[in-house]
Amino acid sequence: MAVQSELETLNRDSKDWNWLWWFTVPLYPYSKRRTLRAEVVRDTIWTFDQVQGIFYVATPIRMTAVKLEEGGLLIYAPVAPTPECIRLVNELVAEHGDVKYIILPTISGLEHKVFVGPFARFFPNAQVFVAPNQWSFPVNLPLSWLGFPAKRTHVLPDDGSETPFGDQFEYAILGPVAQGIGSFGEVAFFHKRSRTLLVTDSVLSISDTPPAIVQLDPYPLLYHARERASDAIQDTPELRRKGWHRISLFAFYFLPSTLDTLDLLPSIWDARTAIDHSKKNYFGWFPFRWKDDWQRSFDALRGNGRLFVAPILQRLILNRVPKETIAWADRVANWNFERVIPCHFASPVQATPQQFRQAFAFLERQPSSEQAILPEEDFGLLKDVEAGLIKRGITPPAKEKI
Repeated sequence: MAVQSELETLNRDSKDWNWLWWFTVPLYPYSKRRTLRAEVVRDTIWTFDQVQGIFYVATPIRMTAVKLEEGGLLIYAPVAPTPECIRLVNELVAEHGDVKYIILPTISGLEHKVFVGPFARFFPNAQVFVAPNQWSFPVNLPLSWLGFPAKRTHVLPDDGSETPFGDQFEYAILGPVAQGIGSFGEVAFFHKRSRTLLVTDSVLSISDTPPAIVQLDPYPLLYHARERASDAIQDTPELRRKGWHRISLFAFYFLPSTLDTLDLLPSIWDARTAIDHSKKNYFGWFPFRWKDDWQRSFDALRGNGRLFVAPILQRLILNRVPKETIAWADRVANWNFERVIPCHFASPVQATPQQFRQAFAFLERQPSSEQAILPEEDFGLLKDVEAGLIKRGITPPAKEKI
């Protein structure tokens, strides 16, 4: 009877994690997404974490809810509206009031955009505000065709005071930055009362230990903690931490200088040595060979948890508009915030406006912070991608630093 009860509980919880539209952006963990809610500022700000990734490079994706002074909630960057997620939001609604505003703060982030329409349908009284210059690929479609509620979706104006929440928030729009097939853009929100900055992809911080949401299912951590295909999957706190460090390097550099990969045929042959040939273990396939000094790359990337700009933004996007990016960072740094909540990786991050501004020192001829400069050797793959995009005329060359 006890076993049956446990199975019934697991089955009920599993249904609670359902995300039926996973195939629109088919990222791990696909149709099953768990949600963790955390209170950041008492009775004022809450985060909702889920997981996303490719090839077990599983990292957090985050939604933030902010209580409005008059009651009700503002939602920044919705995540998958699973039954569990909506239940956790509705617990706040019951205590603090209905969802009044839903913010899509990015132009190009499909992993954020895909959730807005389905999320908004659960809160029919909420007004949806989106970053300007939205686009879709391969065909540029109206937002209503992408599931956004046509009669209650609005574009964020340049002047935040024109919005119904302008007395409680300031925001600054970065972009659009042309990318060839589309553009990049982001809107940072500053909640004045709690002195909290909300950002999407512009700055991040990496924790030394795996975030709680990633540890709910540690298999991706343990998969990447191995040295070769023949290693067994083992679960210890040390191996979880090791796997998290390597996942972080994958997520930001794709192929850091401290990682070698086996060619396809040798890696398939090597898979024969695996103990586990299950589908979950990719049939034993593990083509990675980490060099002895790989930890050095992670330590340089993490920088003791300081804020930084993701390498892909540094190398492929923001260096196309250094002047505009610095002007945006300066504007944000004029706000008197004491914490930052990014949509990915660590949160909340205790940081000053000066520390936020230092994250953009990579755009300066004479960097205001050397800690913001990442090792050039780890940009190898991104430099090759950049050269290919420029050669094909997909993106313009980088501009001179400021």
